[in-house]
Amino acid sequence: MPAISDPILLESASCLAKKIRKQEITQAFIKRIDKVNPLLNCMVDERFKDALLEAKAADDLIKSRKYTEEQLAEKKPFLGVAISTKDCIKVKGMLNTAGLYSRRNYHASEDADAIALMRNAGAIPFALTNVSEVCMWWESNNLVHGRTNNPYDTSRIAGGSSGGEGCMQAAAASPFGLGSDIGGSIRMSALFNGIFGHKPSQDIVSNEGQFPCAFTEEENSFLSIGPMVRHAEDLKPVLKIIAGKKAKLLNLDKPVDLCSLKYFYQENDGGGRHVSKVDRDIVDGINRVANHLKAKFKRPVEKIQIKEFRYATEMWLASMKNDSGYEHVHLLGNLKAPINPYKEMLKLPFEGEYTLVGLLTAILEKTQCRYGSAKYCELISKRNKLRTDVSNLLGNDGVLIYPTHPTVAPYHMEPIFRPYDFSYAGIVNILGFPVTSVPLGKLGREGLPIGVQIIANCNQDRLCLAVAEELERAFGGWVRPEIIEEV
Repeated sequence: MPAISDPILLESASCLAKKIRKQEITQAFIKRIDKVNPLLNCMVDERFKDALLEAKAADDLIKSRKYTEEQLAEKKPFLGVAISTKDCIKVKGMLNTAGLYSRRNYHASEDADAIALMRNAGAIPFALTNVSEVCMWWESNNLVHGRTNNPYDTSRIAGGSSGGEGCMQAAAASPFGLGSDIGGSIRMSALFNGIFGHKPSQDIVSNEGQFPCAFTEEENSFLSIGPMVRHAEDLKPVLKIIAGKKAKLLNLDKPVDLCSLKYFYQENDGGGRHVSKVDRDIVDGINRVANHLKAKFKRPVEKIQIKEFRYATEMWLASMKNDSGYEHVHLLGNLKAPINPYKEMLKLPFEGEYTLVGLLTAILEKTQCRYGSAKYCELISKRNKLRTDVSNLLGNDGVLIYPTHPTVAPYHMEPIFRPYDFSYAGIVNILGFPVTSVPLGKLGREGLPIGVQIIANCNQDRLCLAVAEELERAFGGWVRPEIIEEV
């Protein structure tokens, strides 16, 4: 990694917003992208010229003194601050391929709701980041843009489908960004890249303007757009903006008394089938968090074992079934016509337009339980009971510390041999709870970031965010990727 030579790159988006919003800030991040992207392949499209013009307009607005500093902070809290997002969330005029080859030349004609809200708050979209094919895999690799590398070790994955965004943040190439999450995408990518990522409570942030979109109202509740940042203090102000009118449901400005919370922790899922054992570094990290909270706040931190978590994979797969008539073959067909995955598999060595993972997913989908079957009903019932049980456990003043993923960032292609490891994150989506992935400072034995996820009850996002800020103070949060000085 090239050295981080400009101190501007180390600032939080909130700090940048409080300072003079000069064009130099945007230029600094553009220069950083030029240095790191050839190595990492995290950015896939840009609007640098327009972003610089918009930064100048922000400068002019400030200099005009039309508004006081206080008024600007209220009306445009991120005025002039550049923002990146993944290539599945629409930004007007930019690519919106979702990593699908047939969409390689498709450009968005309008902004997604979340991007429009960030623009209204003064943020300037300037770069688009890489994803997995149709955003349904946890390594960001596709036939349109290629593969994204982890900034701590380029032989490792950056995660998916928000891996490009996680990588962009970890490499200090963007002040802050947005990701989306239906099976752990924000949080796994945050863990692997050592940054913060928050999946909001269900139905709080609009998903309008994503491709692929959810097919049913229930599936839409599993999907969420959320902030991905290097500094925990940026989580709350971004969430407040993208939640729009529903932000009032979260009471984000209500203080959180960390001394009065109920704390629970669980080290593993209890033995899920075909799921990796939790790394020792991650277990140690969970225990360090528990010990810190116990010592500082003089509160019991209870070790628990929610046994139903071991069925997370089965419950998630069943929850993705619906009566819309759309399946993975339709997503790969750009929602126009379903593809034949067996026929496309034969083309793979020659002129294939789909990834191996995408085709295998489409084939294996046929082997899973059918919507409405007895097995489906059993798993949905189990999920609903689990939701009630965890909700009762947490109440309005409890948080659960749990692994974001059983391992640190795997090597490229390794996820294909342990595909169900995503279940540690995916289970929270189908339960609908808010959850924050938190890096724990120093790197693990393999030189890679380690972290945990903090889960709270529905609409208690502020508890997750407050604990995340505390853990950043205690353990250091984001760590700069190892630097190889340029000659």
